[in-house]
Amino acid sequence: MKEGFRQCMAWLHTWAGLIPGWILFAVFLTGTAAYYRGEISAWMRPDLRMEDRGPEAAMLGVRELQRIAPDATGWIIGLPTESDPLLRLYWRPPGERRFRDGILDPATGRVAEGGETRGGEFFYRFHFELHMPPIWGRWLVGFCAMAMLVAIISGIITHRRIFADFFTFRPGKAGSRSWLDAHNLLAVLALPYHLMITYTGLLTLMTMYMPWGMQLAYKGDQQAFIAEALSIAPQPRPARETAPMTDIAPLVAEALRRWPEAGVRRIGVSFPGDANTTIVLGKGDRHELAIRRRELVFAGTTGELRLATGNDAPAAQTVGVALGLHFARFEWPFLHGLFFLSGLAGTAMVGTGLVMWVAKRAPKRGERRSFGLRLVEALNMGTIFGLPIAMFGFFWANRLLPGVLDQRPAWEIRIFFALWLAAYFHASLRPGRRGWAEQAGLAAALAMLLPVLNMLTTRHHLGVALPAGDWLMAGMDLGFLGFGLAFALAARKLWPRPGLAVAAARNRQLREEGA
Repeated sequence: MKEGFRQCMAWLHTWAGLIPGWILFAVFLTGTAAYYRGEISAWMRPDLRMEDRGPEAAMLGVRELQRIAPDATGWIIGLPTESDPLLRLYWRPPGERRFRDGILDPATGRVAEGGETRGGEFFYRFHFELHMPPIWGRWLVGFCAMAMLVAIISGIITHRRIFADFFTFRPGKAGSRSWLDAHNLLAVLALPYHLMITYTGLLTLMTMYMPWGMQLAYKGDQQAFIAEALSIAPQPRPARETAPMTDIAPLVAEALRRWPEAGVRRIGVSFPGDANTTIVLGKGDRHELAIRRRELVFAGTTGELRLATGNDAPAAQTVGVALGLHFARFEWPFLHGLFFLSGLAGTAMVGTGLVMWVAKRAPKRGERRSFGLRLVEALNMGTIFGLPIAMFGFFWANRLLPGVLDQRPAWEIRIFFALWLAAYFHASLRPGRRGWAEQAGLAAALAMLLPVLNMLTTRHHLGVALPAGDWLMAGMDLGFLGFGLAFALAARKLWPRPGLAVAAARNRQLREEGA
């Protein structure tokens, strides 16, 4: 080996970061947005938010499911929380494998019609499936996450002065120096977070990536492994005899007595209307770091408590903490905000690394850029600014598409991908600083005008939300304004100024002559 160990790690860091870098940027950014997927979904359907989060909400859900799906083989009711104030209903019709879903309108007590949207769920699933068939998307994201882990570890080894470099930032330096400083700063600033989120991301799908231990221990019975690991109560069999279901309110009250802080997040009913029906209440996790499944299983006809499940084994607790750190489903606003900022830092770390690769290989004055360099630069531009444009366009589509449009959620997603593709096309036609500035300016305009669009299309705008203390709607609009301002500053910084370019060329010539 002619090169030293650090040089080998530098090569590994460069290529492990570049090849999956564009996918990693998308995974980081949409995953960061998914920290607020409940708030995003509520912003996109503001009239469906429900204030009640106790027995009354559960009773409304049961009554509606009894009306629209009395013959279903299963019901699930997702009770609203502070961060996700929508009451979600799921039911599985006889003979179907998939659940249908809807959101309850608190004004009518019925499933809302019109205005359907994937909401924050789209960003959440995109960040680990890339809107591909699940098996392929998860394998691709898993490969990229492993490359990310390699890039982080090799980067720590490569940068001998990594913590000293944290205090070194020279934005005025030419070439790749300032990009390297920014990359180092963002990497070290949230280094524990970057390691944690990458490793726990792989852990969430460990049975898919490394199934051999589970297959050996459980003789290939994956359902048995999941049931024991998550402490899932055994599913009943229908008695094929009809019987009235017990009142749900006392059961929810009993669960709230046992879990006063966490509350009830989910209610599952197996074979409603059958004599052998069971009602399962799942504990919420809004005030806990770890995700630990806790359920109360009641007889559906008598309301008798049959079983209280939970797995406190050390392995289950360890996995629960790891999953809790990755999904951040806890409702501690300060810690949630730190995770969000760390996710943005991770996104920017990947982005600066991609830009730095091009900056290091930029040709000297008068030389032509190679096709490969132009391709990487276009991919960088279309990813780093094109993806935010597509995400803001997704919110615009939600407000502008007719509420009664057939397949409305699909049209929102089509607009998202159309804008993203257009950004790549623009990047191929407008290389250089002017193209970057134009895309940054468009992202700024889309973001900063979203609160205005919200004011024109709904009654939950800043003028109403702020005086009423409605921080969900106000926070979303203020967040859009903040991102818009950041992109506007980027556009101003990137816009080419001929006078500065001439002065930089003159200084470069003087340095060359002095050398």
